[in-house]
Amino acid sequence: MDPIGASCFNLQIEENARANLDENDRKNEQLAEIICSVRSLSKYEGRSFRTLCPQIAAAAIAASYHIVVGIALAYSAILIPSISNETSTDGEIYATKTESSWIASTIVIVTPIGGITGGFIMDSYGRLNTLKLAVIPSVIGWIVIAMAQNVPMLIIGRMLTGIATSWGSSPAIVYITEIARVDMRGSLISFGPAYASLGMVLAFLKGWFLHWRTVAWMSLGYSVIPLILISFIIPESPAWLVSKGRVEEASKSLKWIHRNQPQPEHRTESLAELQLQLLQKEHQLKLEEESKKGNGFWTKAKLFLRPTGYKPLIILFGLFVFQQFSGIYITLFYSVTFLKETGSTVNPYLASILIGTVRCIMSCVNTYMLRTFHRRPLIMLSGVGMACCMLLSGFFTMWINNGTSTQKWVPTCLLLLYVITSMIGLLPIPWTMTAELFPIEIRGIAHSIAYSIANIVMFVSIQTFYSLEDLVGGIVGVQWFFAVVALMGSLYTFIFLPETHGKKLSEITNYFVNSSAIYLLSRNKNKTSQNKKPASRVPNKNIVKSNKQSEKLINDI
Repeated sequence: MDPIGASCFNLQIEENARANLDENDRKNEQLAEIICSVRSLSKYEGRSFRTLCPQIAAAAIAASYHIVVGIALAYSAILIPSISNETSTDGEIYATKTESSWIASTIVIVTPIGGITGGFIMDSYGRLNTLKLAVIPSVIGWIVIAMAQNVPMLIIGRMLTGIATSWGSSPAIVYITEIARVDMRGSLISFGPAYASLGMVLAFLKGWFLHWRTVAWMSLGYSVIPLILISFIIPESPAWLVSKGRVEEASKSLKWIHRNQPQPEHRTESLAELQLQLLQKEHQLKLEEESKKGNGFWTKAKLFLRPTGYKPLIILFGLFVFQQFSGIYITLFYSVTFLKETGSTVNPYLASILIGTVRCIMSCVNTYMLRTFHRRPLIMLSGVGMACCMLLSGFFTMWINNGTSTQKWVPTCLLLLYVITSMIGLLPIPWTMTAELFPIEIRGIAHSIAYSIANIVMFVSIQTFYSLEDLVGGIVGVQWFFAVVALMGSLYTFIFLPETHGKKLSEITNYFVNSSAIYLLSRNKNKTSQNKKPASRVPNKNIVKSNKQSEKLINDI
């Protein structure tokens, strides 16, 4: 799981799905009624900072657990150097390379379990209650790590914190999506990845000066403080409350969220009351749609036997293999160890702090890039840039080890450039495509499957780092291996990956139905199918003219 990629860049799915208004005429007349409701609410919303304050506060508090998520992800980088046989500073625990790889990768392998169970809990008991429950495995996990007397205790602690990261991240993003004003949704969700990057920086900074047990004890505070803030300050998601028939509580929640909104002109109801009416309409529409469609397991399973199911799943699997084995997450989980082995004279903890800071900055920059540029060129440019950085870093590492170069700062600079180029495309975009490539009928299930596959591949890549190092002859060979894989990822993208930027859901679906799995051989046909419109299809005027806010709301439905 990548808190920056999975949390922040899944926002782009919404931006690409805005254009999907022609699907089934978007529920025809019932949606037209809701569109009108959205328009009327939109014009009543105040646009001042004061009116946004409750939503900003709610988003900042709900996403605050991401800090400890970032700490958990980066923790192996400061733990492993302290307990390895060669450089151990701990008098009790010593870990072999195999044990160290398990310590680093365990947090990833339990992420799909946490995601699936967290999804059920979130739908059954609420978004904020799931965030509160995340504190339990987090606190227990960090205590086990802090008091660990052997490697199995460290692994168990990492497993618990891994489950907690899933329970504490996804519900926060869903909650913010449901309470945020439409035009501010992307900005408010960015609290999540920003907090996660901050957590990584804090982990590296503390690891530089403090013992790893002290860092674990301090992480308890980052787990408990969000619980207190969530419990006493912000209300539950009104959309979830309405879905459970708790209308009175939903009304109170909306009044809190919109308490600074002005009274709508020429209306007797407040904005909160109008919003409640709209949520009730949406919920009724969902119930009607569910009653018409078959939602059984086998009905969904059969859809994966269609080209729109298995083709994107195979393409994504290949893309995640190249993403993970190009070293993106290996250099995060083993950052301190990796930097030491390159021969750089820059303090590895300081360099790790810089890497975390760069990831944070680039996550914000990339939000703009993904909205502006096409997916395929970004991934190909990213892969080529990563390959160049790792290739040069490998050469400089070899020259430093041979004593033919004294420029020991160069590998660290190249690693920073490698992180920047990875954030351009190969790191974030595959996570966004886990939902972009699938039709709406199986999008939720397919996203979960693709997400689980990605984490399994990540587990394998992190787990096999030391074996890879032995296989290719040391850290120089590892860097060249990363360079080759990144370059192959660009080539794979050029040949197989379809473009989704600015495409309607129907266009993506038609591509997989009518085209070859090889994108290069299907490009002309794909363009033709995109430009061809059925003559008998007459778009609903109300829908075509709807503004962006109503489009986004309908996509959420």
